[in-house]
Amino acid sequence: MTQVPEPPAMEVVEYTDPLCPWAWGSEPVFRRLRAALAGRVRWRRVYCILFDHDDDPPPDPAAETAWYMDYVAGISRHTGAPRAVRLQRVAESSWPSSLVAKAAELQGNAVSERVLRRLRETVFVLGEPADTTALALSAVRGTPGLDRERLSRDAACAEVLEEVRADRAEARRPVPEVLSGLGGSPHPGTAKETAEGGYRYALPTLLFRVASQRRTVPGWRPFEEYAAAVEELCPGLLSSPAALSAGAALERYGSLTDPEVRLLTQGPWPPQHAVRAETANGPLWLHPREAAVHPATIPR
Repeated sequence: MTQVPEPPAMEVVEYTDPLCPWAWGSEPVFRRLRAALAGRVRWRRVYCILFDHDDDPPPDPAAETAWYMDYVAGISRHTGAPRAVRLQRVAESSWPSSLVAKAAELQGNAVSERVLRRLRETVFVLGEPADTTALALSAVRGTPGLDRERLSRDAACAEVLEEVRADRAEARRPVPEVLSGLGGSPHPGTAKETAEGGYRYALPTLLFRVASQRRTVPGWRPFEEYAAAVEELCPGLLSSPAALSAGAALERYGSLTDPEVRLLTQGPWPPQHAVRAETANGPLWLHPREAAVHPATIPR
């Protein structure tokens, strides 16, 4: 009799948004954490809709964009994450990129990881947020393994829309421990008040859940805080994967920032074949196959 494999004991819920600067800055740690938990947990992303349809338009879009560029620059000083040389505008909506990211999950983890990464890079590398369906679909063109026609259909279907609506609602039911009293970080992750008078998770937030127990790690945090939460719930679950060589890391991820290079790789950097795309505060390193189709290195 064939045995049915047991489901992972731990669920990791990542509250995020493709266009969130703190989530972008957390990518190095989250990439390391996903590698250390690969195959051992169920990792679920909840798209929180940072920029919503009903947000009031700014009275002065140029001033709003200038303010937001300074805001992102301040975050980059903490995280080391690249930021765009010039931001064309503040994102009008997170819905298109969230729908595309959710639809990409139907094509498997490898594809969905690359799609979400490209969507993040639209605002923080290119300076043009993927805040329309056309821009989101264009940004992910050439993603390895992606069926772009299917992605377009799935991103427009009712089922994916309902999933993102459910994500938005879930993000607005934060657990009590993130409502107040948090510290220990430039972005401690205290829940944000909403226009409706409630709260939503600050982004990013990770919630680790095993049966009736949970640990929540909100905001921008070092790897060790996430590792401690995992260890408390499931001692011994977290592995210690060896750091990758420069070439292997670039092959695996397609694009790497300098903070990711420091956290995920070992040995000399950059590899000879790496393609460098400039940002306002450091490079984005691309594998040649990624560079051949990436909007940062091809004419638009």
